[in-house]
Amino acid sequence: MQKTAHKVAVHDPIWVTVRNEAADMAAREPILASFLHATILNHDRFENALSFHLAQKLGSAEVRAMLLRQPFDEAFAADPDIGNAVRADLMAVKERDPACKWLLQPLLYFKGFQALEASRVAHWMWNNGHQAIAMFLQARISEVFGADIHPAARLGRGIMIDHATGVVIGETAVVDDDVSMLHEVTLGGTGKESGDRHPKVRRGAMLGAGAKLLGNIEIGEYSRVGAGSVVLENVPRCVTVAGVPAKIVGTNGCDQPARQMDQRFTDADLS
Repeated sequence: MQKTAHKVAVHDPIWVTVRNEAADMAAREPILASFLHATILNHDRFENALSFHLAQKLGSAEVRAMLLRQPFDEAFAADPDIGNAVRADLMAVKERDPACKWLLQPLLYFKGFQALEASRVAHWMWNNGHQAIAMFLQARISEVFGADIHPAARLGRGIMIDHATGVVIGETAVVDDDVSMLHEVTLGGTGKESGDRHPKVRRGAMLGAGAKLLGNIEIGEYSRVGAGSVVLENVPRCVTVAGVPAKIVGTNGCDQPARQMDQRFTDADLS
């Protein structure tokens, strides 16, 4: 017997698209139909599907998935802006990652997206009197997705964390809107100093794979950090830095490097 479709709000085009993709995939790949119904098609809102899926991913023998879903549902209900940020992140992945063919992909399979959205809930918990739950979520996100993001870190919207493996974002780090970073990026401290000690990454910056940004430094708007670089000083806006330690090697190559995702250095870019 065919299941009755849930009524879907037409004012949420991203959710409509995700559901349509899931329904099409379930019809084409029957082996995935039960998974897609449980994860997507049995839910009437984007946030409900996401909380279900993340809880399933992060649940453990000690804290079962259905119990862990409660903080996700609480955070999404209390702060609708989390859902808005999630949608912006989803579109960022679709627009910037050539491996992403459907909106459904990051939601179901991309651990960078999943780690980021679970961290948004952990951040809400941290700021609303549930630091123990936030710390539990941080640990599980690290174990399951390979990204260690402190729940106090402040994250903008329209962020893409590609692959996520080895990403570390420290307690006082700030990542502004429309930033892209690849695997093994570190936003860390320089030692045992306390207080405000982690990097601030401004709008539109792109951080290449393996880049290490250390200390209370600022990465300027629309700048690029080359893969494998170690950044210890402030970076001006609209430049490319690379090396160990990183130095300015040229312009940023384009108006919006986080969207363009071009990590090559051409002769025109270099000083």
